[in-house]
Amino acid sequence: MQDARHDRTDQSGTPAKPRSRRLPRQVRERQILDAAVTVFAKYGYHEAAMDEISDVAGISKPMIYAYLGAKDELFVACIRREANRLIESISQAVDADLKPDEQLWRGLHAFFEYVNENRASWTVLHRQASVQGQPFTSELSEWRDRALNLVAELLARAGGSSEQPVQLEQMQPFAAALVGAGESMLDWWIDHPEYTADALSMRLMNLVWMGFGDMVQGRRWKPS
Repeated sequence: MQDARHDRTDQSGTPAKPRSRRLPRQVRERQILDAAVTVFAKYGYHEAAMDEISDVAGISKPMIYAYLGAKDELFVACIRREANRLIESISQAVDADLKPDEQLWRGLHAFFEYVNENRASWTVLHRQASVQGQPFTSELSEWRDRALNLVAELLARAGGSSEQPVQLEQMQPFAAALVGAGESMLDWWIDHPEYTADALSMRLMNLVWMGFGDMVQGRRWKPS
């Protein structure tokens, strides 16, 4: 008598795939989100198919719906997770005990390194989410606000001192300019992959700090 464990076949006689072992919900959700980010980045939101996400994840569509909802809810979950991962990556790289310029450099470098290692993540977060309308643009605006506040805090620490602190609101315009420059440089990088994350982060650091450093020292440009 054959052991049923080694003779599992479907009605057509084809050996059936072994059932996946039961995994914690957190692991399943990570598998689904990993697959969804890959598929959304490749095809875009509208062209991405839940069937393909299911195939890439190795998880049935009913289970995907049960865990993370329909396609629009799944896309929002992708935006949130990728935004959190990017912000955490930058935050962890910045040590408040370092000199201000070193803090800013590490933040910029972490930003470029993260995108270099997670291209699909950046495609979903920046290129896909920004053109899909609501509710996705609201999610995108929320993460950009978090990014702006993080950069503004770095600039405020760089531009102030314990005796004369700089208000966070004063640095918001500069933070917006820096975040926008970083996003534009990343878009340019996609078409010029021969450059490294080190080279681009160094160029942006020099562009920003050589000007901002003069401001910290009290030097200002004024029209004649």
